[in-house]
Amino acid sequence: MGVSDRAAVLAFLRQNEAVDNASVADQRARIDTLADFFPVQPGTEVEPAKIGDIAGEWVRARRTRNDAALLYLHGGGYVIGSPKSHRHLAAAISEASGLPVFMPDYRLAPEHPFPAAVGDAVAAYKGLLESGMASARLAIAGDSAGGGLTIATLVSLREQGVPLPACAVAISPWADLGQGGEAYRTRAARDPMVKKEGLDEMAAAYLAGADPKTPLASPLFADFRGLPPLLLQVGTEEALYDDTVQLKQRTEEAGVEVSAESWAGMMHVWHIFHPILSEGRDAIARIGSYLKAHIE
Repeated sequence: MGVSDRAAVLAFLRQNEAVDNASVADQRARIDTLADFFPVQPGTEVEPAKIGDIAGEWVRARRTRNDAALLYLHGGGYVIGSPKSHRHLAAAISEASGLPVFMPDYRLAPEHPFPAAVGDAVAAYKGLLESGMASARLAIAGDSAGGGLTIATLVSLREQGVPLPACAVAISPWADLGQGGEAYRTRAARDPMVKKEGLDEMAAAYLAGADPKTPLASPLFADFRGLPPLLLQVGTEEALYDDTVQLKQRTEEAGVEVSAESWAGMMHVWHIFHPILSEGRDAIARIGSYLKAHIE
């Protein structure tokens, strides 16, 4: 990360530091202001829609395909986040991949605990199939909790016998809601985005008493056999770093074709800052290339 890029990101985080003991409603409103700070590029189409009876929005950069699509699952610990908060990221991925992106506004905890998010993501994917999209021309991606949800969705679809997408991408995936990796402690001071205490609270809200090792909640503990090719991206400074390391190991052991990238000096979901961070743009370009290489 260039000095100027890093300074810009850290200044942004300082200026928009979270308020202690903020309500869930306030946290949701705060993350949605990302749409104000980072508006989509001119020419990007944003269209409210329902797919598989799940509300969300289509985000289409200029010159996207009409015979393929990406289902994108936003992050936010299953408690906050929305299509609005991640619209600029979806738009950048649409531009890089040439794919229209559907972001479902999946249900959030604590009002809708596990497995609501998985059910909504599965329903949205099935809706894309029912609209006439071939599975070989679909992909699923997500960041943080959405990265874990991406993998959980694949596992649920496989268990139901639904045709799987061509590939999937998990950015900084939160795959262990028990926070068992050492990086949650050893890298705690290095990641300005994520703290174990906050994740513990979000996990408790989402799990609502379920076992943290339940595979569709913490897909690190799932059976990965038969899943499609998978791209994992993680920053070296992340408190969630070990989730990706262990996912890589376990998916490879299950015979999944997996590409895992460790980005030096990067924090959790650095892609969010792509308007002011060159490595964010580079990582998104890599995602675009990966999707183009795997979708018919």
